[in-house]
Amino acid sequence: METKNAQPSFGELINGSKPVLVDFSAEWCGPCKMMPPILKELKNMTGDDVVILKMDVDRNPKLAAAYQVQSVPTLMVFRNGEVKWRQSGVMNARELKGVIDRFKV
Repeated sequence: METKNAQPSFGELINGSKPVLVDFSAEWCGPCKMMPPILKELKNMTGDDVVILKMDVDRNPKLAAAYQVQSVPTLMVFRNGEVKWRQSGVMNARELKGVIDRFKV
């Protein structure tokens, strides 16, 4: 009997019609430490309109390599399995909301 993992995979998450913001980061990265409160503020602004994921590049090196993440933080917006937008560096919540609003259903 096969048991299904309750957590959806990264592939399942980014294949949805809802925009998914992925923050590729690392524990040792100073600017990355600025992102959690920004992402929390963004979530408060967007509610369920967007899925926000934090991805540690050291724990997920294959995923980081697959998307050619060279520096952290790198932010990417996925929709329907495609990278719709990407940028390296810290951005504020209002800027990120403007980006996400372009890809909402």
